Amino acid sequence: MSAVDVLHPELAADAISGLSATRKTLPCKWLYDAEGTRLFEAITRLPEYYPTRTEVLILDQRGAEIADAIGRGAAVVEFGPGDGAKAVQLLRALEAPCAYLPVDIAPEWLDAVAARVSTAFPDLPVRPVVADFTRAFDLPAHGGGSAARLGFFSGSTIGNFEPPEAVAFLARARATLGRGARMLLGADLVKEEAILEAAYDDAAGVTAAFNLNLLTRLNREAGADFDPGAFHHAARWNPGLERIEMHLVARRPQRVRVAGRVFDFARGETIHTESSHKYRPERLRQIAGAAGWRGATMWSDPAEMFSVWLLEA
Repeated sequence: MSAVDVLHPELAADAISGLSATRKTLPCKWLYDAEGTRLFEAITRLPEYYPTRTEVLILDQRGAEIADAIGRGAAVVEFGPGDGAKAVQLLRALEAPCAYLPVDIAPEWLDAVAARVSTAFPDLPVRPVVADFTRAFDLPAHGGGSAARLGFFSGSTIGNFEPPEAVAFLARARATLGRGARMLLGADLVKEEAILEAAYDDAAGVTAAFNLNLLTRLNREAGADFDPGAFHHAARWNPGLERIEMHLVARRPQRVRVAGRVFDFARGETIHTESSHKYRPERLRQIAGAAGWRGATMWSDPAEMFSVWLLEA
């Protein structure tokens, strides 16, 4: 790989590995550059995209119960904080939280989140942590003494992991958070196919732009020469695996280069860019239990669209 052509060697390596597979794929974490993150935040405000507003509703309506179950003085460690809005909502509900530690791979987004939380809670210690939370990392001292840590993993991002990966993530999070830790976890629930597919293929085309932006990022950072107009976005419900799959579908036969490697696409061939698993409560309990968490308590909305779980180490 030429340093001139490849600005992000890890992205290029993942692309070459995924596009070399029999069924082409790309890791969903690369969807979230600055533009991808901006587009995803726009997705969360779309009428079709129910997860964010439903999770916010649960945190609002059941916030007192959740806070009572968590108790006083928690140090909140948020994995992938987004724009920080749900952190502010949770921190308002909790009794005397002692610190907030947002964890994300992108320092520029952490700065914005830290500023938002610090503005809302001027006396709360805020300690941003730049790390890839899909891998092992260390947490800094948080200024809360021996206070137990509360992991916060919202938005059903857990559904982007394959089940063994979800178990591995939750086990790593338990080890990272330490003795006496708890985890507040958002998880989307199985529901009608039409509702699910609309949420991932909105009428305004924002999700399509989000997915196609990955090709633009590969061109910019991985020495690729994709024509984004030669692909279209598709969201498909896989009933056997109970997950939504996002794909980029080739409109015509084409040849693409990535970091000097050549890849051929047939018309209709896809790149699988993201899975979003939907859960039945018993399945989520199995995954949490396999990761060493216990005492799972679930809160949901009246229509049982989404769920928020409190797991105990």
